[in-house]
Amino acid sequence: MLSRSNTFILIAALLVAVAGGWMQRANQERRAPEGVVARPGEVRPDLILTDIDGKPHALSSFRARRVLLNFWASWCGPCLDEMPALARIQEKFGEKELIVVGIAMDDPAQVRSFLAQHPVPYPILMGQLESPSTSLRLGDTGEVLPFSVLLDADGRILATRRGALPDAQLADWLR
Repeated sequence: MLSRSNTFILIAALLVAVAGGWMQRANQERRAPEGVVARPGEVRPDLILTDIDGKPHALSSFRARRVLLNFWASWCGPCLDEMPALARIQEKFGEKELIVVGIAMDDPAQVRSFLAQHPVPYPILMGQLESPSTSLRLGDTGEVLPFSVLLDADGRILATRRGALPDAQLADWLR
């Protein structure tokens, strides 16, 4: 049988776990209202994002070719690890069939500083951090970085991936 102090600790731990679960669920519902999150098979929302110089770009401007949207941040190690592979892909495809678009979920000043030291051959746009964030709107319900979205030439979401893209999956997406 449990002692009185152990019973109290057990009850307190259960109450904290239940309260934490309730708060997490309430937070998820607040961040992702119905109809905000795009899913595979749906056309991506036509968001207008700015580049690092503040110039607006609509996601629809990348129409007529496949697009690999890659959400990243300068402080995200796995994001930075996959950037060289994304740069090689962009250099391989050029402006023909596929375009990689980086979407920085970060402070613009940090992004500018990072890109000054580590330039990439693909466009970088600034994601909206406020809820609902840009990554959430495109299917990243956990708001985990890196996050990638593959779009077809009509802007339909073909696939999404939380975490770094393994080389095999990246090659499969490019076929």
